[in-house]
Amino acid sequence: MSIEAKLQELGIELPEPAAPVASYLPAVEAGGFLHISGQISMREDGSLIVGTLGEDYDLESGIAAARRCGIMLLAQMKKALGSLDRVEKVVKLGGFVNSAADFTDQPKVVNGASDLMQEVFGEAGRHARSAVGVNTLPLGVAVEVDAIVKIRD
Repeated sequence: MSIEAKLQELGIELPEPAAPVASYLPAVEAGGFLHISGQISMREDGSLIVGTLGEDYDLESGIAAARRCGIMLLAQMKKALGSLDRVEKVVKLGGFVNSAADFTDQPKVVNGASDLMQEVFGEAGRHARSAVGVNTLPLGVAVEVDAIVKIRD
């Protein structure tokens, strides 16, 4: 089954990939890998999911925000590669969670993106990962996730 068919089966529609908000590229292909810049939490309508986990949002809302970051990662992959079928392996995700001082569930939040990669790519979606709590993120968003994927020619 193609990845496009898998997305349809899962009911996932990819948005238009977000443009960079500063001086960087959204994705860079080098040495058989695609490095995708951090994708911030955005709703389906394109509005930002801003706020702090443990203050403005609960765990479930954070997981949903991280999943939205994962969907934007998929959109960036498709734009850069032409087809998600070129993804051989999701190698690593880096998750950043805008966190209250006493919020410690960053790994659970970033599972929103990790679980999505496994749903879409199966075993090839299992990856190494970091999940870091921070006191703020660009534009005040709740979650940001970046990725490294191994690609096929």
